[in-house]
Amino acid sequence: MTTGSRATAGRQRPADRAGTAADDPGAFRQRLLDGLAASIAADGYRATTVADIVRRARTSRRTFYEHFAGRDACLIALLSDANAEVVRHISASVDPAAPWATQVRQAVEAWIRGAQSAPAITLAWIRDLPSLGQAARDLQREVMESFVTMVQTLCDTDEWRSHGVGPVPRQLAVMLLGGLRELIATTVEDGGEVGDITEVAVRASIAVLGPPAPAA
Repeated sequence: MTTGSRATAGRQRPADRAGTAADDPGAFRQRLLDGLAASIAADGYRATTVADIVRRARTSRRTFYEHFAGRDACLIALLSDANAEVVRHISASVDPAAPWATQVRQAVEAWIRGAQSAPAITLAWIRDLPSLGQAARDLQREVMESFVTMVQTLCDTDEWRSHGVGPVPRQLAVMLLGGLRELIATTVEDGGEVGDITEVAVRASIAVLGPPAPAA
């Protein structure tokens, strides 16, 4: 690529100099991810180009390709980081000393707040990620496993056990999470307000995770 050639090394523009290997790679990676997120919010992922990303990140194409193989790889990284942040946010929002049903509400409300705070990223999960092939499938599996681990960890406390709830089997967690994810996805796709599903999502989660009904 010409931006990294010897011919231009002595007269790099500020954006090119900003992306040299001497700089903190983590900081530039984050700037690129932020640039992609801003472009998705403004124009959608399909209309976003690498040029849009580097312009918003105030860096160069050379720096972009030092971090990502292409636009799709940048999206995968953005969504992976976003998922990790959602898991951290949900976990931090739950008070382990609260009644178990209150904890369920805290977790669901935190998840929905996350979806509301970045609707364009939520749409990218739904509309754009599935088209990325094996990389998308790998990320979806990674995301599900991280959520399953989160649910099992949150439900494995004295408060839950004292009410005969938990530990949560993996299969049950997958069923719950898949249903909640689909509910959020269809609501966003249909142009609805994600906050409107809070009560039904809380009720369903309590029903799935709660103590088993007594035998007849």
